[in-house]
Amino acid sequence: MNIALRAVSKKFGATAAVDHATLDIADGELFTLLGPSGCGKTTLLRLMAGFYRPDGGEIWFGGRRVDDLAPHVRNIGMVFQNYALWPHMTVAANITYGLKLRKLSTAEIARRLAEGLRKVNLAGLAERYPGQLSGGQQQRVALARALVLNPDILLLDEPLSNLDAKIRVQVRAEIRTLQKDLGITTVYVTHDQEEALSLSDRVAVMRDGVILQTAPPRELYERPRSRFVADFVGVNNFVPGVCRDVAADRATIDTALGVVRGVAADGVRPGGRCVLAVRPENLVVGNGGDNIVEARVILASYLGHALRYDVEAAAGVRLKVDVRDPLHHQPLAAGQRVRIGFGSSAALVLTDDVGAS
Repeated sequence: MNIALRAVSKKFGATAAVDHATLDIADGELFTLLGPSGCGKTTLLRLMAGFYRPDGGEIWFGGRRVDDLAPHVRNIGMVFQNYALWPHMTVAANITYGLKLRKLSTAEIARRLAEGLRKVNLAGLAERYPGQLSGGQQQRVALARALVLNPDILLLDEPLSNLDAKIRVQVRAEIRTLQKDLGITTVYVTHDQEEALSLSDRVAVMRDGVILQTAPPRELYERPRSRFVADFVGVNNFVPGVCRDVAADRATIDTALGVVRGVAADGVRPGGRCVLAVRPENLVVGNGGDNIVEARVILASYLGHALRYDVEAAAGVRLKVDVRDPLHHQPLAAGQRVRIGFGSSAALVLTDDVGAS
């Protein structure tokens, strides 16, 4: 089922938690709301769920307007951050709680329970209690409880934030596989950009109640439209400057590093303040690309998949540079002079939205 939001707003006192949010989420899509704490992503999810009523705007599920409907008639499944399991009830009782409220037959409840346990790989654990389960298993119970209701839409509010890193990666892969198999429209809330990029068909980045950009993960990472999005999604080096000229899709800017070139984002104009954004993995030790910077090594950090150098260039500008094949790289010593290169196609020139970083 598709979801449409039209200028949806919600205030708490004088604070605009959601400010004229407009979205179109396709049937069967896994759509993620991404942003820092307090950006409005959970409020927007709760507006879709019906836990809050919007102060303005419209929410549509398919061809039905739902912003005035109670949660239980929207046919949604909800998975909460803290799982919200009854500790005194077995796995089976937790999963079937909503089914019993709907007064389904005993046979139908048993069928849906078995199917739900199978979907989340918990067969054989129906008689255990939440306290006897791992965090990942508890999360699967919460997911099964939502799915047995046969919802049109699945809503997940930071469902993996209480799990350790390794289990989090495993469970998110299970969620994505299950969502694709079921084809259920899913809205997922997280502050973890890696989680958002790995799971989603599309991602909306929020800040202060406003949706700043909506795009597929690769586009969001490689072509952010603002400094805030570029900074929040992944790691970036930022160098402020003034735009000298824009030709085709390339901008030439004056910076403390000298004259450099990059891909011009919307809004970049000659004479205007701007910022160069280039990711550490797109910087090369040596003469790679058409932009060359002289620098001095400050620090080396081994990250496993990469060796990251902090280098200092002209006017105290610091850059992070990733060497993605540490095994075949001769390490550089602190204080060593190096050349750092990057191609204009691998760098973005953005308008400098001051205060976003």
